[in-house]
Amino acid sequence: MALSRSSQQVPRRVQARCLSDESRAGQLDQPLILATLALLSIGTVMVASTSISAAETYSVGTWHFLIRHLVFISLGLGLALACQFLDTRLLENSGRICLLLSLMLLVAVLIPGLGVTVNGATRWLNFGLFRFQVVEAVKLLMIVYVASYLARHPDLGRSGLVDTIKPLLVAGLIAVVLLKQPDMGSAVVIVAILGGMVWLAGAAWKYLGLLGLGAAPLIASAALVPYRRERLAILGDPFADPFDTGFQLVQALIAVGRGQLGGVGLGDSVQKLFYLPEAHTDFIFAILAEELGLFGIVAVLALFAIVVFRIFRIGVHAHRSERRFAAFAVYGVGLWIGLQALISIGVNLGVLPTKGLTLPFVSAGGSSMMMLLLAVGLVIRVGWELNQAKLAKPRRRREWLP
Repeated sequence: MALSRSSQQVPRRVQARCLSDESRAGQLDQPLILATLALLSIGTVMVASTSISAAETYSVGTWHFLIRHLVFISLGLGLALACQFLDTRLLENSGRICLLLSLMLLVAVLIPGLGVTVNGATRWLNFGLFRFQVVEAVKLLMIVYVASYLARHPDLGRSGLVDTIKPLLVAGLIAVVLLKQPDMGSAVVIVAILGGMVWLAGAAWKYLGLLGLGAAPLIASAALVPYRRERLAILGDPFADPFDTGFQLVQALIAVGRGQLGGVGLGDSVQKLFYLPEAHTDFIFAILAEELGLFGIVAVLALFAIVVFRIFRIGVHAHRSERRFAAFAVYGVGLWIGLQALISIGVNLGVLPTKGLTLPFVSAGGSSMMMLLLAVGLVIRVGWELNQAKLAKPRRRREWLP
């Protein structure tokens, strides 16, 4: 009799476990969503703190930059939400279209009357209510293009030189166009993202090394432009010229040093008061370090680590499910967020030469904010599709259950 009861109870336990797995399968990636929202919240607080002096400089309302920041966050969240209704497999055949759009956008800003020049750089298109920095869209478009290419070449590790370097040559072309704007920071980020995607696809080291040697003269010539050479020279000792070429870096280091362990207090930064230029965009991390101290730095680094880890986790699951396009698109987004955050933080800490790159989800920057949230929405959608695929398999296994 006991054996009969046990034989009846076991299938019920298995069925309950399968139902529990089914309830989890339809869920979105909550750690990724919560970590992203936490970074957005920290960014909103810091933009509110840092933008008041900037608003006075530009003679606009006190909360002008904060309101704009919130508007762009809302638009970005709207794009991320809209992405949840998109079947990502439809994007796989749009790679060439994405490449064409990238080139059109980059060329459009160089056309007189279309492009907007700010501080000697021509990187924006004017849409009336706001300016859009096209390179932010190009980053996502190029990720889709290269992911589509890698999905069509599953044995890249065994392929020849031409198949391996073709996407990297396209990345080099994009970088050359960006240097005309000029925007070396974004050029470096795009080449690093696409190179990382090709490396993750299993490309042979000898081909990657050969391409690196071929690109070395171009990189050297771009880095030896006078103002870039000055930034590299001042990196070792910014206090050698604290009022000219080393001014931004010196002020950033002072801000970080003042923060110490617990910070000077939210809103009590001194360096944001006309000392540190672009405190609400490029150097917002330095002000965060000043106001929140080491605790704030560790918290932000931990949140970025969670975001990047969860993104790559979804990419690995997609790869194991043989959804190569989705996997490499997710890898590209993870590389984008991780590399841009690393470079932005490195610049603020004086480890890397000054570049005009925003800190993802934290800095004020409408174009970057919208495209990054759209990219995260794409990753979340991929994760949801993978969960739905898992949900379909247990149904076939449970047909024997009473």
